[in-house]
Amino acid sequence: PPHDQTGHTWHHPDGILLGVIKEGLVPGKYAPPGYRSDMPAFGGALTDEEIRAVLAYVKSAWPPDIRKLQLEVDRRSREGSSG
Repeated sequence: PPHDQTGHTWHHPDGILLGVIKEGLVPGKYAPPGYRSDMPAFGGALTDEEIRAVLAYVKSAWPPDIRKLQLEVDRRSREGSSG
């Protein structure tokens, strides 16, 4: 799917997005069990810093309202995992 505001990438917190870029779309971890995807893992080709840069690039194409919504999704995810 597209990674702009018409897709669903922005519906996910950064931890999920970074994991999917690094490990690929792992069924049971980042997708429902049995889900099939062509999303490869880039962890062997990119450093964590480069993966964060890729995500920053993707986010740069989102309009401000979508960036704000994704920030809230990410905030709620971090608060939920720390409690």
